[in-house]
Amino acid sequence: MVSGFVSAKRLIMQLSENTRYQKQILWMRRLKVLSKDFSEKFICSPGKGGQNVNKVATTVAIIHIPTGLSVKCHAQRTQAANRWQAWTLILTKIEDQQKRQKVAQLAKAEKLRRQKRGRSRAGKEKMLANKKIQSQKKLSRSRPSEHDE
Repeated sequence: MVSGFVSAKRLIMQLSENTRYQKQILWMRRLKVLSKDFSEKFICSPGKGGQNVNKVATTVAIIHIPTGLSVKCHAQRTQAANRWQAWTLILTKIEDQQKRQKVAQLAKAEKLRRQKRGRSRAGKEKMLANKKIQSQKKLSRSRPSEHDE
């Protein structure tokens, strides 16, 4: 056998892994988060699994330090699969948080715009008419003064 030979199946698996991680890297760039902002730990999995669970740290815990968001994944049997799934989950959480912040910021700006907006001419005339009616009601409720008699 040739020493540099790699089976076609192995090559396809490596390429698919690379494209999966490249997609996550592009996603991170789009979200404007850096890989140094994350803390990644590998922990022994809880529960059943026998020798594999006892020997290999397959659970992956990722923490995004600036936001404090964290994810722990031990759904798969392999560390690589859990790692990929954990990264997907944490990036989804960060994206959702950024969307919520953007929506809240837009809502705040819209509320401020509505507060600062002036009344229409018809609305202003209606308000002044109501004020005049209210003041006449108050005048009619007052006691007659001594000098009116």
